[in-house]
Amino acid sequence: MLPTPAIAALREQFPLITELMALQPLSWFNPRIAPAAEGLNDVGLTAHDVAQASARLARFAPYLAKAFPQTQASGGIIESPVVPLPAMQAALGMPSGQLWLKQDSHLPISGSIKARGGIYEVLKHAEMLALDAGLLKEGDDYSVLASDAVRAFLGQYAIAVGSTGNLGLSIGIMSARLGFRATVHMSADARQWKKDKLRSHGVTVVEYATDYSVAVEAGRKQAEGDPACHFVDDENSHDLFLGYAVAGQRLKQQFEAAGVAVDADHPLFVYLPCGVGGGPGGVAFGLKLAFGDCVHCVFVEPTHSPCMLLGVHTGLHEQISVQEIGIDNVTAADGLAVGRPSGFVGRAMQRLIDGYATVTDEELYRLLATLEQTQGLCLEPSAVAGFAGIPPVLAAPQYQANLTRATHLVWGTGGSMVPQEEMAAYVARGRALLAAGAA
Repeated sequence: MLPTPAIAALREQFPLITELMALQPLSWFNPRIAPAAEGLNDVGLTAHDVAQASARLARFAPYLAKAFPQTQASGGIIESPVVPLPAMQAALGMPSGQLWLKQDSHLPISGSIKARGGIYEVLKHAEMLALDAGLLKEGDDYSVLASDAVRAFLGQYAIAVGSTGNLGLSIGIMSARLGFRATVHMSADARQWKKDKLRSHGVTVVEYATDYSVAVEAGRKQAEGDPACHFVDDENSHDLFLGYAVAGQRLKQQFEAAGVAVDADHPLFVYLPCGVGGGPGGVAFGLKLAFGDCVHCVFVEPTHSPCMLLGVHTGLHEQISVQEIGIDNVTAADGLAVGRPSGFVGRAMQRLIDGYATVTDEELYRLLATLEQTQGLCLEPSAVAGFAGIPPVLAAPQYQANLTRATHLVWGTGGSMVPQEEMAAYVARGRALLAAGAA
């Protein structure tokens, strides 16, 4: 924790810090928001980079369809449906517009948004090694990568990552299936079932009694000591970021197929749960490329882990953590339990994210139970955080002109692989909180 005088100086310069320290839900809209054409220049990546990532995923589709039968129906393309939520919209008291859910909670292989960036980075690394070794050449059917010979070759190499849970699942499951020696360094808040699932796939899980940052640093050190080890850096990876960004153009196609208009008269508001920032940052980048100024992205974080809001608001980015201002970084939203944000994402996206909101654990459980009761959909606590970004947007003066024609999309980031008994406990807790509030 910072010395008291340092915190006092920060609070004087940035009064919002006092509100963050009170652990009450709040929202902050970005005064530095820029036109997409201008703000995209901050990122250091382009539409061409995203197109290359999309093409790489298409090349790997035959392999994925062979290695993971659950992807055969989509031809080996890892993508999630987008579904309307009329009953949830009514329960939330949204008087106009349309509410939709992006079901990354049901992505194949690892059941979370991390199946995008995490799997993409592992596939790119495998492609590079196989091409360099002559086991793969341009124009090949990539299903050849499922062979025992390729698995044995990749077994000479290792992949490591630090994770609160879902990124570890994606990296670990994909790496192990390809034949890599995979190690996932998991922080104290990671769920036991996620550790068990990884181990069942032959992944080495190293557990820590501390938070996400320590697990990441341990993974980084492992990789530094082993020239055959590739470290997936959730805080700084451009490859992870690009894997997430592919979602933007795909969502555009899904909305076009569903007859959902997104233009100047029909704005799109997208609500993204945020931890270290890589997933929501990459998706938001892809959305800005796809929809330009017609899309408005809002990041939502737990009141106990508002690291991206803190970093962007102060301009200190990764140079400040929530612990340094006395916030404990302890939350039921395990995927969002991050104390220090990605400096790369914070700086790259600082003029492209419209706003930030925070949400209590209790509200996450209420939202989770409401979604289950109204739509029969079950998501894990961190995955429903986006719903908490809707009320601040509906109340913000700058959006009033076109709200009646707006589309609101909550990015549901995980939950389909949560064990049934654990999900039942989440729902029961949410229902109890709803009942207590109604009493």
